[in-house]
Amino acid sequence: MAGATTEAISPFFIVGDVGRAIGFYRDRLGFAATFQQPESDPVFAIVRRDGAQLFLKSEAGLSPLPNSQRHPSMRWDAFVYTSDPDGLAAEFLERGAAFSEPLQDTHDGLRGFEVTDPDGHVLFFGRPR
Repeated sequence: MAGATTEAISPFFIVGDVGRAIGFYRDRLGFAATFQQPESDPVFAIVRRDGAQLFLKSEAGLSPLPNSQRHPSMRWDAFVYTSDPDGLAAEFLERGAAFSEPLQDTHDGLRGFEVTDPDGHVLFFGRPR
């Protein structure tokens, strides 16, 4: 008997400036803004690239609190699976992205790299080796 499946998950990041976050994800990582509210000076947006989607929200009085700021050993805010981390890393470098951890085989059996967004959220792009 086949059960219901899940297709994707969308992390929800609190950011300091939604417009700045959209620009980073679009220009450096190739995401597209599929929704933003309001259109000018947005306080909420959805950015998407292939099966990866992020919700971005800002609100007066709220500051971003990435996992790594809560506890240094909890670095990642999102794991983004890619079957080709080498190709994706090359594309991101061409777009001017900086890696917070370079493309490598990790000690825990992964191949990938880390990117930190302007608000400190750490995304790992990779796959099991």
